[in-house]
Amino acid sequence: MTVTVRFAPSPTGKLHIGNGRPAVLNWLYAKSQGGTFILRLDDTDRERSTEEYADGILEDLAWLGLEHDALHRQSARFERYDAAAQRLKQAGRLYPCYETPDELDRKRKRQLARGLPPVYDRAALDLTDEEREKLEAEGRRPHWRFKLEPKTAEWDDLILGTVRVDCKSLSDPVLIREDGSYLYTLPSVVDDMEMNVTDVIRGDDHTTNTGAQIQIFEALAARLPRFGHHSMLIGPDGKPLSKRLLGDYTLEAIRGMGFEPMAVNCMLALLGTAEAAEPLLTLDELAKGFDIAKLGRGQIRFEAQEIERLNAGLLHKTPYEAVKARLAERGMDSPEFWEAVRPNLTLFDGAAEWWHVIEGPVEPVIEPEDADFIAEALAALPGEPWDGSTWKSWTDTLKSSTGRKGKGLFMPLRLALTGLRHGPELANLLPLIGPERAKARLSGKS
Repeated sequence: MTVTVRFAPSPTGKLHIGNGRPAVLNWLYAKSQGGTFILRLDDTDRERSTEEYADGILEDLAWLGLEHDALHRQSARFERYDAAAQRLKQAGRLYPCYETPDELDRKRKRQLARGLPPVYDRAALDLTDEEREKLEAEGRRPHWRFKLEPKTAEWDDLILGTVRVDCKSLSDPVLIREDGSYLYTLPSVVDDMEMNVTDVIRGDDHTTNTGAQIQIFEALAARLPRFGHHSMLIGPDGKPLSKRLLGDYTLEAIRGMGFEPMAVNCMLALLGTAEAAEPLLTLDELAKGFDIAKLGRGQIRFEAQEIERLNAGLLHKTPYEAVKARLAERGMDSPEFWEAVRPNLTLFDGAAEWWHVIEGPVEPVIEPEDADFIAEALAALPGEPWDGSTWKSWTDTLKSSTGRKGKGLFMPLRLALTGLRHGPELANLLPLIGPERAKARLSGKS
């Protein structure tokens, strides 16, 4: 059977880096198995779901390179959920409840005060037809709960190993709200059934929920998929990342900061494994070595420094051909330039700073105590043509004539030529700066 997975975000907010993790893991799992990746928009919440957020999800996934093989919207499938709900009602597994949120809250508090778990007491099952009619005559509309059987759900989790959930300790889950709209649970099961999803890979905050969903699969006589529950990303403050948390954690913001999509993919795929996360250049390369069983079980703290490290490492190994078009867009289309500056980049946009250092204008820095040395360096500049050996030839001559070496030799030259104390290897920069600009800067001219 072909492996089929799904990523099912709800378009009620922007995707953050934590939402990106199940997207990346599902895509890699499918592609490593030669399978299918479904994007399914969980847009059953009609009030909060928007086209703007749906478009944002598509844009974020496209940026990451996570192409989907099929796209579904749950808002187009209400008839399928209605049919499944009717089957569960007829089987006596979906029953109406009339308590208000305040009444349910008071029940929970009383149970907790008595040292009991705050599990729904199934009082609605004892209502007579007459009592239900009276409640509805008062204007109450029922929410619908799925009646769990008092047994333990057990499965071999792709990540966690053997997992058991005691359904006797759970409240019967609400599947349909008072207004008739569906919560996540039933549409998810119905879609997984009808879309032949073989593997459900999602955050470990769904682990207990899976115990209840297994019973819904069984009640609908459906084949069970395999389940895998990965650890969640938490923020620097140790709290779970929120879907509605804006700012630096959204994929949109991370993209806007200039990070490479493959740096994000590598971080999300490899964090929490025993292996150190190292940058890979393509999703195919990442999928080739992907093994979901290697994912750890502990929470993972999201650190911006990790993306920075991976982004820098990625750029340092990125060949010129991979960025040629991006360089050309910025008027920096030079393979020699890219080879010179890429070891010093953290973000691609930083290349523009070094292009300015080469092209100028640059304010040279010549310390008074180095003025005579810089004048001698100007006089000793090699003749053209300049190439990768020019720097060594020039500095060897100066070392011999002045007795300077190490930092005392190289730093004054760097300050005069670039105005900076750090940067790419001058052996690579010098031919790009060229004789005319070098002469001008060594003469103190910008």
